[in-house]
Amino acid sequence: MGKLSVMHLCFLLCNQTCSACELLGKFEMHDMFKEGDIMIGGIFPIFNKQENVLTSFEIQPPKADCKGFDLRAFRWTRTMIFAIDEINSDGHLLPNISLGYKILDSCASPSNVLRCRPPPIAALVSYFSTCACLSDKSKYPTFFRTIPSDYHQAKALAFLVKRYGWTWIGALQSDNDYGRNGISAFTKEVEQHGVCIAFVGTILRTYPQSKILEVVEMIKQSTVKVILAFVPEGDLYPLMKEVVNQNIMGIQWIASEAWITADRPSTTEMFQSFGGTIGFVVRKMPMPKLGPVLKDIRTEKIDYTNKFFDVTQLRVAYNVYQAVYAIAHALHQIMFCEMPESNFSRLCLNTSQITPKLQLKKVNFVDAYGEKVFFDDKGDPPASYEVINWQLREGQVQHIAVGHFSTSTNGRYELEINEDLIVWNTGNLVTPKAVCSEICPHGTRKAQIKGLPVCCFDCIPCADGTISNTTADCTTCPEEFWSNDRKDSCIMKVTEFLSYAETMGIVLIAVSLFGACLTFSTMVVFICFRETPIVKANNSELSLLLLLSLIFCFLCPLTFIGEPTVWSCMLRHTAFGITFALCISCVLGKTIVVVTAFRATLPGNSVAGKFGPAQQRGIVYSCTAAQIVICVLWLKITPPFPDKVFEQRNKKIILECNTGSDAAFYSVLGYIGLLATICFALAFLARKLPDNFNEAKFITFSMLIFCAVWITFIPAYVSSPGKYTVAVEIFAILSSAFGLLLCIFMPKCYIILFKPETNTKKHVMGKNLKHTM
Repeated sequence: MGKLSVMHLCFLLCNQTCSACELLGKFEMHDMFKEGDIMIGGIFPIFNKQENVLTSFEIQPPKADCKGFDLRAFRWTRTMIFAIDEINSDGHLLPNISLGYKILDSCASPSNVLRCRPPPIAALVSYFSTCACLSDKSKYPTFFRTIPSDYHQAKALAFLVKRYGWTWIGALQSDNDYGRNGISAFTKEVEQHGVCIAFVGTILRTYPQSKILEVVEMIKQSTVKVILAFVPEGDLYPLMKEVVNQNIMGIQWIASEAWITADRPSTTEMFQSFGGTIGFVVRKMPMPKLGPVLKDIRTEKIDYTNKFFDVTQLRVAYNVYQAVYAIAHALHQIMFCEMPESNFSRLCLNTSQITPKLQLKKVNFVDAYGEKVFFDDKGDPPASYEVINWQLREGQVQHIAVGHFSTSTNGRYELEINEDLIVWNTGNLVTPKAVCSEICPHGTRKAQIKGLPVCCFDCIPCADGTISNTTADCTTCPEEFWSNDRKDSCIMKVTEFLSYAETMGIVLIAVSLFGACLTFSTMVVFICFRETPIVKANNSELSLLLLLSLIFCFLCPLTFIGEPTVWSCMLRHTAFGITFALCISCVLGKTIVVVTAFRATLPGNSVAGKFGPAQQRGIVYSCTAAQIVICVLWLKITPPFPDKVFEQRNKKIILECNTGSDAAFYSVLGYIGLLATICFALAFLARKLPDNFNEAKFITFSMLIFCAVWITFIPAYVSSPGKYTVAVEIFAILSSAFGLLLCIFMPKCYIILFKPETNTKKHVMGKNLKHTM
């Protein structure tokens, strides 16, 4: 139980003795035993056993061969005697009652303590046992201690590891409750902060050398640079010697309070591997009155300049002192009744009436050094530790206090460290790193490596549109933002639309205006030569109306360029639909004229007389009117509108005109396609007219181009990204307009301007009818 379950200060209601090792041959035996009205028993590891101890027994634990005198533990025994003598000389605390003591040597062996057979224990006050398991009052109802529980130490160690960002560490535990429970509590604490423990080595002072070497090899093979040793000094020392022998350096050691201030390993030889060790220890207290008591010991074995006589920084000895006084105050509360009328107390209960039910839960006093002593419901004192750092000063290893850890008034833990005072294992002020994988830089995320702990990972770049700058995961940017090149911040997406200022926009505008100018020039030619046979033969009224509609078709793309607005979106689609419907209606009218003119040459055919100018206008206006109705309904019900297209994998915001209703949009296109199909069919039927009267062939070619362009347009329109969708639509408009202009009017303009000799009625009305239908 605890560091060593044998290191207890006991309050015993008996005068029986129990077997133990030979005590301090050079010291007087009567110094370790003194009769009194009430006996207090003390067990201390004054000697260290050397041989292996059996791990199991049936009748009684085996004896240990006690060797290795421990001055530090002997000072604890003198502190117990000193405290009892103080209490016996105090006329107020336990007046007329003397305390006696019986001090036994545990030889640092739990099995040796088990050989002792004391009577029922009224209370057990430990000065050194820190195991959190002892706080279980259902199992240990009479156990109290003046040293904080390992529950608090585990918290303190976790705070330390978290403070310095150590996420990849090794651990050593002693093969007993102290080590196993300590590492278990520590593991639970640090796992909450993402710390991984690479390995846990188990050691004990009685282990054979082969087991020690196994743990040392584990340390050498690991990549960890920080190791926590939750082990008593006696168990750790064999391993420490082997670490030094094998010259293992570069490891930052974290110590539990069981060995951080121990004298035996605090040597310059050990410092080469364990220098810079950091850990926690209970608070220290100077006890100047103890000094003369220690110096009264007469022996040639102790050098008077030894640390044994230094009473300025006592820790465990002070715990012993408090434990004795806690028992005395508990006895006072049980045995004495306070007398309000005086400063004295009267005896209410004599020593023979004290039962083995002594409890210390109500003890609450301030000792001679100003320290408040009390126990919580678990029999533990409040948490209070100093942060100790091993440093080499003036040729000696010194335990330098660099901070403290304690419980605040609101119940929270607080760790304060003076960073400037720490010297790390590397010998400088740079904090050691302890990570399996470096923290992923901004712009990357963790990718777990299969088969390894969560602390071991690869860093891979964040995907487009995601960033990382505060966590190890990539987060998606808001809808209107995109990740920068480093993937560590979100920036506004670039707004994209077909602009007047960009090259593609300028080219399309130029082609559009060129087509409009060319069409206008053709119109001028037709007006100027309207009295010539070729113009009259091609129905000048329909031709001029067709040319006018083509000018509008060439100007339509201007509404598609620039940032979309409500009006431009409605205009671009309706203007396109109506002007092309007018254009194709005119072509349809011309096609019908050509077919009826050809049919009129056949005997008995009177169709030509029934399809005059009025009927031609009716066809053009009615066909165009139908498209106007479709467009009006479109604008009335679900008109086109400017829209922003956000694509998760696109770093641009596409500004476009949403058609509002796909059905209406495709109805407009479908109607134009229907008119073009009818034109193509009629023109194809009239393709074998006499060579000189060949307008049907030109219309056939123009409709073939028109239909091919718009059939190709649909898949290209659907698959084109962003502003290229608009460019494809403009290209289709211009291509089909140029097809109509060039196929229908350019041959006629060529004759009018460059072959005027063929621009005669005779030539146009040639009667060579050898080609018939």
